[in-house]
Amino acid sequence: MDIYILRHGKAEESTPEGGDAARRLTTKGSEEILSVGLFLAAQDLEFDLIAASPLARAQETAAIIAGVLKYKKKPASWNVLVPGGEPDAVCHEISRHGKPSAILLVGHEPLLSSLISRIIAGNEEAGIAMTKGGLAKIRDVSFTQRPSGELHWLLTAKQMTPRK
Repeated sequence: MDIYILRHGKAEESTPEGGDAARRLTTKGSEEILSVGLFLAAQDLEFDLIAASPLARAQETAAIIAGVLKYKKKPASWNVLVPGGEPDAVCHEISRHGKPSAILLVGHEPLLSSLISRIIAGNEEAGIAMTKGGLAKIRDVSFTQRPSGELHWLLTAKQMTPRK
Protein backbone atom coordinates (compact mmCIF):
# COMPACT_ATOMS: atom_id res chain seq x y z
CA MET A 1 0.00 0.00 0.00
CA ASP A 2 1.07 3.58 -0.60
CA ILE A 3 0.33 6.24 2.00
CA TYR A 4 0.23 9.93 1.13
CA ILE A 5 0.55 12.30 4.07
CA LEU A 6 -0.60 15.90 3.65
CA ARG A 7 -0.31 18.72 6.14
CA HIS A 8 -3.24 21.13 6.07
CA GLY A 9 -2.85 24.45 4.29
CA LYS A 10 -2.13 27.82 5.86
CA ALA A 11 -4.80 28.67 8.41
CA GLU A 12 -6.05 31.79 10.13
CA GLU A 13 -4.73 32.68 13.55
CA SER A 14 -6.47 31.27 16.60
CA THR A 15 -9.11 33.51 18.14
CA PRO A 16 -10.38 33.40 21.73
CA GLU A 17 -13.95 32.78 20.58
CA GLY A 18 -13.14 30.11 17.97
CA GLY A 19 -10.16 28.33 19.46
CA ASP A 20 -7.66 26.15 17.62
CA ALA A 21 -10.15 23.54 16.35
CA ALA A 22 -12.22 26.15 14.49
CA ARG A 23 -9.31 27.71 12.57
CA ARG A 24 -10.10 27.71 8.85
CA LEU A 25 -7.84 27.91 5.82
CA THR A 26 -6.82 31.35 4.61
CA THR A 27 -7.40 32.27 0.97
CA LYS A 28 -3.71 31.58 0.28
CA GLY A 29 -3.97 28.26 2.12
CA SER A 30 -6.96 27.21 0.01
CA GLU A 31 -5.14 28.21 -3.19
CA GLU A 32 -2.05 26.20 -2.22
CA ILE A 33 -4.14 23.13 -1.43
CA LEU A 34 -5.93 23.50 -4.77
CA SER A 35 -2.47 23.40 -6.42
CA VAL A 36 -1.66 20.25 -4.43
CA GLY A 37 -4.91 18.70 -5.65
CA LEU A 38 -4.08 19.58 -9.26
CA PHE A 39 -0.61 18.09 -8.77
CA LEU A 40 -2.16 14.85 -7.47
CA ALA A 41 -4.61 14.79 -10.38
CA ALA A 42 -1.73 15.26 -12.84
CA GLN A 43 -0.14 12.14 -11.33
CA ASP A 44 -3.40 10.24 -12.09
CA LEU A 45 -3.73 9.35 -8.41
CA GLU A 46 -6.84 7.78 -6.99
CA PHE A 47 -7.32 7.07 -3.31
CA ASP A 48 -9.22 4.17 -1.78
CA LEU A 49 -9.48 6.22 1.40
CA ILE A 50 -9.07 9.87 2.36
CA ALA A 51 -9.02 10.54 6.10
CA ALA A 52 -8.50 13.84 7.94
CA SER A 53 -8.28 15.24 11.42
CA PRO A 54 -11.65 16.58 12.59
CA LEU A 55 -10.21 20.11 12.95
CA ALA A 56 -11.69 22.62 10.48
CA ARG A 57 -8.48 23.38 8.56
CA ALA A 58 -7.77 19.67 7.95
CA GLN A 59 -11.37 18.98 6.95
CA GLU A 60 -11.27 21.87 4.46
CA THR A 61 -7.96 20.61 3.06
CA ALA A 62 -9.35 17.10 2.58
CA ALA A 63 -12.53 18.46 0.98
CA ILE A 64 -10.56 20.50 -1.56
CA ILE A 65 -8.42 17.50 -2.53
CA ALA A 66 -11.48 15.21 -2.71
CA GLY A 67 -13.23 17.71 -4.97
CA VAL A 68 -10.32 18.06 -7.38
CA LEU A 69 -9.84 14.28 -7.56
CA LYS A 70 -13.59 13.62 -7.84
CA TYR A 71 -13.40 11.31 -4.82
CA LYS A 72 -16.86 9.81 -4.56
CA LYS A 73 -17.14 9.61 -0.75
CA LYS A 74 -16.91 12.18 2.01
CA PRO A 75 -13.42 12.10 3.54
CA ALA A 76 -13.37 10.18 6.83
CA SER A 77 -12.78 12.06 10.08
CA TRP A 78 -10.20 10.35 12.29
CA ASN A 79 -9.61 11.62 15.83
CA VAL A 80 -6.18 9.92 15.80
CA LEU A 81 -5.00 12.61 13.34
CA VAL A 82 -5.45 15.54 15.76
CA PRO A 83 -2.44 17.59 16.88
CA GLY A 84 -0.59 15.66 19.56
CA GLY A 85 -1.83 12.31 18.24
CA GLU A 86 0.28 9.18 18.44
CA PRO A 87 1.88 7.64 15.32
CA ASP A 88 1.15 4.11 16.54
CA ALA A 89 -2.55 4.93 16.94
CA VAL A 90 -2.63 6.21 13.34
CA CYS A 91 -0.88 3.03 12.13
CA HIS A 92 -3.41 0.91 14.02
CA GLU A 93 -6.31 2.86 12.47
CA ILE A 94 -4.87 2.40 8.98
CA SER A 95 -4.47 -1.35 9.53
CA ARG A 96 -8.16 -1.60 10.52
CA HIS A 97 -9.18 -0.62 6.97
CA GLY A 98 -8.07 -3.74 5.16
CA LYS A 99 -5.52 -3.46 2.40
CA PRO A 100 -6.24 -0.34 0.37
CA SER A 101 -3.73 0.33 -2.40
CA ALA A 102 -3.51 4.09 -1.74
CA ILE A 103 -4.67 6.29 1.11
CA LEU A 104 -4.36 9.99 1.88
CA LEU A 105 -4.05 11.24 5.45
CA VAL A 106 -4.55 14.95 6.24
CA GLY A 107 -3.40 16.27 9.59
CA HIS A 108 -1.05 18.41 11.64
CA GLU A 109 2.48 18.78 12.89
CA PRO A 110 4.30 17.37 14.76
CA LEU A 111 2.23 14.18 14.35
CA LEU A 112 2.74 13.85 10.59
CA SER A 113 6.54 14.09 10.74
CA SER A 114 6.59 11.61 13.61
CA LEU A 115 4.33 9.26 11.64
CA ILE A 116 6.56 9.39 8.57
CA SER A 117 9.63 8.77 10.73
CA ARG A 118 7.95 5.87 12.56
CA ILE A 119 7.07 4.15 9.29
CA ILE A 120 10.36 4.67 7.44
CA ALA A 121 12.84 4.46 10.34
CA GLY A 122 11.08 2.50 13.07
CA ASN A 123 11.26 5.40 15.52
CA GLU A 124 10.37 9.09 15.64
CA GLU A 125 13.89 10.47 15.34
CA ALA A 126 14.37 10.85 11.55
CA GLY A 127 14.18 14.66 11.74
CA ILE A 128 11.49 15.25 9.12
CA ALA A 129 9.69 18.61 8.91
CA MET A 130 6.39 19.01 7.05
CA THR A 131 5.59 22.51 5.85
CA LYS A 132 1.99 23.68 5.56
CA GLY A 133 0.58 22.07 2.43
CA GLY A 134 3.54 19.66 2.33
CA LEU A 135 2.95 16.18 0.91
CA ALA A 136 4.84 12.94 1.44
CA LYS A 137 4.52 9.64 -0.37
CA ILE A 138 5.52 6.48 1.45
CA ARG A 139 5.40 3.41 -0.73
CA ASP A 140 5.22 -0.30 0.02
CA VAL A 141 3.87 0.30 3.53
CA SER A 142 3.39 -2.80 5.63
CA PHE A 143 2.14 -3.34 9.16
CA THR A 144 3.02 -7.04 9.45
CA GLN A 145 5.75 -6.88 12.10
CA ARG A 146 6.20 -3.17 12.62
CA PRO A 147 5.20 -0.23 10.47
CA SER A 148 7.62 -0.08 7.55
CA GLY A 149 7.82 1.63 4.20
CA GLU A 150 10.02 3.68 1.91
CA LEU A 151 9.88 7.46 1.66
CA HIS A 152 9.44 8.02 -2.06
CA TRP A 153 9.15 11.82 -1.95
CA LEU A 154 8.47 14.80 0.29
CA LEU A 155 7.34 18.03 -1.41
CA THR A 156 6.40 21.52 -0.29
CA ALA A 157 3.25 23.25 -1.52
CA LYS A 158 5.46 25.66 -3.47
CA GLN A 159 7.11 22.78 -5.35
CA MET A 160 3.67 21.57 -6.44
CA THR A 161 2.44 25.01 -7.56
CA PRO A 162 2.76 25.69 -11.27
CA ARG A 163 4.95 28.65 -12.17
CA LYS A 164 3.13 31.63 -13.62
